Amino acid sequence: MTVSLHPSATVLFQGDSITDVGRLVEPDKPLGNGYVRIAADLLRAARPGSGITFVNRGVGGDRVADLRARWREDADGLRPDVVSILIGVNDTWRRYDSGEVTPVRAFEDDYRAILGQVREGPDAQLLLIEPFLVPVTDEQWAWREDLDPRIQAVRRLAEEFDATLLAADGLLNQAARAAGGAEHIAGDGVHPTPYGHTLLAEAWVALVEGGEPSGS
Repeated sequence: MTVSLHPSATVLFQGDSITDVGRLVEPDKPLGNGYVRIAADLLRAARPGSGITFVNRGVGGDRVADLRARWREDADGLRPDVVSILIGVNDTWRRYDSGEVTPVRAFEDDYRAILGQVREGPDAQLLLIEPFLVPVTDEQWAWREDLDPRIQAVRRLAEEFDATLLAADGLLNQAARAAGGAEHIAGDGVHPTPYGHTLLAEAWVALVEGGEPSGS
């Protein structure tokens, strides 16, 4: 399944720090410095003269419940044609660094509520990026027990809401093997390096009709 963009489409990117990447602290860079900006640049190059609008509303540190709480305020008035969401790794991370557990059922219910709000508004295509982890320490391998069920939940929701799915976890872990180590893809296991962001952006664009396929 691919996403279809008309020349004047609005694309809304939502998520946590992996989507934010500095956009909140650098007002002159509203798309941030990560995969969102790279994807926008690739699509603009592939479609010169188009009037596609890209909006980044990612907020560092957010879990799925935080995204649900701010959804209407962030999306109000935008009427996006495409909604791209990447959320979930902080729901796992907080379990291990502060003992704050988000049950997978609650995670899935909150995520479903977000997608339901999208469906209540103007018809928008959904692109879900599954959360990912590229372990760099032995401790992080244990996180898979918590994260993997969340990845499966996102896949179920993609099926339920007829959304395009970007299977980022396998993509980036395979890239880490090919690159010679996880540190080349995500220095702390969670936040992509510039190369990791480029791979994510290329995979995103490859799911958009008329976008350029990945060259990596």
